[in-house]
Amino acid sequence: MDFLTLFVIYLCFVLAVTALLCLCSGRRESFLARNVSRASQVLSLLIPSQLQRVTHRALHRLFHTRSCLFVVLHVALQAAVFGEYTWEVFVYCWELHFHLLLLLLPYLLLAGNLGCFLLCSRANPGTVTKSNAASLAKVYAYDGVLFQRGLVCPTCTLEKPARSKHCSVCRTCVHRFDHHCVWVNNCIGACNAGLFLLYLLSLTATAGAVAAVTSAFLIHVLLLSNIVHGTYLDEQGQEQPVGIPFLVQHLFLTFPRIVFMLGFVILLTLVLGGYCCFSLYLAFTNQTTNEWCKSRRFGGSHLPSQPHDRPLVYKNIYSKGIWRNLKEIFNPPTVLERKKK
Repeated sequence: MDFLTLFVIYLCFVLAVTALLCLCSGRRESFLARNVSRASQVLSLLIPSQLQRVTHRALHRLFHTRSCLFVVLHVALQAAVFGEYTWEVFVYCWELHFHLLLLLLPYLLLAGNLGCFLLCSRANPGTVTKSNAASLAKVYAYDGVLFQRGLVCPTCTLEKPARSKHCSVCRTCVHRFDHHCVWVNNCIGACNAGLFLLYLLSLTATAGAVAAVTSAFLIHVLLLSNIVHGTYLDEQGQEQPVGIPFLVQHLFLTFPRIVFMLGFVILLTLVLGGYCCFSLYLAFTNQTTNEWCKSRRFGGSHLPSQPHDRPLVYKNIYSKGIWRNLKEIFNPPTVLERKKK
């Protein structure tokens, strides 16, 4: 069926673009980035050099330069989704006497999400400066594998505290660096990791609530029309029982904008849900995205001073149990707290 083919292509496109933007949000050495780099080497033989320079500059400005472009895109997508939800779904559901609290739930979650977004984007992630570098170096112990004592950041010319990393986008070292998020236009570090987790959870809940209310509305419409239990004539003029393809086509022809919005929100919920699970796993185990990515690459690697017959084995020394790990996310430890322990 031509409609279903077009609709599947649309869903795949939205999912691919969403996954691309999420995976490229400030991670310079991600799996996707490595594969894009390999593909660009092959395409460089076919693409004109001038077009390559323009593309490289555009990608560098998008993912390696601090810019408000993704923040504007973030707000525009939310405005488009909630504009459609308010203009059609809310009005139709109100006429069908849906419970008011159910209809207002996405707005309440949106308000909480915007609050977390503003706080996370404006918060100091934990910038390492000359005045606090010595004290921050005493907060976390050096594990000797991912973080070693005495290393100096070549850009900031400061001794790097354990769990810190220099962000090339913000051009500063960040304490307990997780990653640079282009969607909030800020680094995620010790001082705003809890806000970022709340932002991510509230954004997923908001998308899920919009998808749930919209799906309930469309199902209600199908039940009222009694089309679910009917039949239809196919191209040969024969009666066929109503199936999912016919129902999807019927809804699309009746509510095209609502169906497109629902497809986007469902895919967004799935992508964000997967990222939420990963972020919660990191929080429960007291790891950062930077540490998780680095630990995957260690295998049988050696430090220059390490004998080759004794491979490095990474062990997470910062985990203190689920409850204390979560507490640390929302209440980062200080030098005094560590001395008390």
